Amino acid sequence: MSPSVLKRELGVFGATLMGLGSILGTGVFVSIGMAAEIAGSGVILAVAIAALVAVCNGLNSAQLAANHPVSGGTYEYGYKYLNPWLGFTAGWMFLLAKTASAATAALGFAGYFLNAINLADRTDLILTALVALATLTLIVLTGIRRSHIANTAIVSVTLLSLAVFIVAGLPEVSWEIATVKNDSSIASILHATALMFVAYTGYGRIATMGEEVRKPQQTIPKAIIFTLVLTMLLYVAVAIVFVGVGGIDKLSLQTATTAAPLEVIARSFRIPGVSQLLAVGAITAMLGVLLNLILGLSRVLLAMGRHLDMPRVLARLNPSGTTPYVAVVAVEVAIALLILIGDVKTTWSFSAFNVLIYYAITNFAALQLSPSERLYPQWLAVVGLGSCLFLAFWVQRQIWLIGLALIIAGLIWRAIVQLLANN
Repeated sequence: MSPSVLKRELGVFGATLMGLGSILGTGVFVSIGMAAEIAGSGVILAVAIAALVAVCNGLNSAQLAANHPVSGGTYEYGYKYLNPWLGFTAGWMFLLAKTASAATAALGFAGYFLNAINLADRTDLILTALVALATLTLIVLTGIRRSHIANTAIVSVTLLSLAVFIVAGLPEVSWEIATVKNDSSIASILHATALMFVAYTGYGRIATMGEEVRKPQQTIPKAIIFTLVLTMLLYVAVAIVFVGVGGIDKLSLQTATTAAPLEVIARSFRIPGVSQLLAVGAITAMLGVLLNLILGLSRVLLAMGRHLDMPRVLARLNPSGTTPYVAVVAVEVAIALLILIGDVKTTWSFSAFNVLIYYAITNFAALQLSPSERLYPQWLAVVGLGSCLFLAFWVQRQIWLIGLALIIAGLIWRAIVQLLANN
């Protein structure tokens, strides 16, 4: 008989790398360019504000995961500390947002890779993305240990490329442009902040894999905090280089959203080879994001299958208890469908709304912790909840309207499932 509980195999270092692997991808290589197009030099302020919101959410996620260390993240916290309907809404938002993000990461990888070998055919783009998805799915199916090894290699290359970009770019920065010149509106900064917040949220992958880390009450908070601190420092440095070197003037909106904005900026550096190394880092980063999204999505489906919010078969594990293999395959199919029909330009905004609602529920759940369970002050949950709800409605109006409609559709789905289950 197959085991029903996943094995605990990750420590602080491994969990931190999983968080970095989830964060350092589309967020740093694409969204900074997108946010700069919206907010101009105000993107630096947007990065900082988004970091503060992410800290609140990260610490609340950490204390929830430490008290309830099972796979499923906020879906499970909603069930335990709020009610099944809010728990389901969190899981539903996570699935919608991160499936779209995974498709974007796959297409992003394909775009960077094909650009590196001078191919740009749309058919090649989709085919390459599907091959990457299939390959990483096979890795995930082998279990968390091999996934961790692959993730470590990917994160190492990505960090090296970004470090070189920062070191080579800082001497090129016009500090007047980067720190003084800022005619951005408050609305544009808030819009950019909403987009940049998504670029921090990979730390949630640590919480969704809470069932697989050793000593979760110590490991999860430490890993999330380490991940957020490293990411904040990296993003602020990248944003300063991007703005200070004149990235806003050098990129069109289409370039910022479909190509590699950091690579375009790196081509103007006096140190040779930076743009090529950055291209390699972008390619590995997209693979890392895709790998970690497959892991995170499959774990949420596993939890939803256990609660019968999704078919029970999704909760089935392989004989060694290392992988929810049915959920992994289901995730692969969903991502593949979005690869075939997805639109990269709107995916990030769609993810932003859904992710902000997801983390609003996270903070609401953290408010319900008892004093003995609480690791951090309660005001952090209040600030996190208010910030997420506020920022969610600064994305494009049509995006949040679609998001609200999908929340209603998901709740109708759950009502039908529950009705059938009770008859």
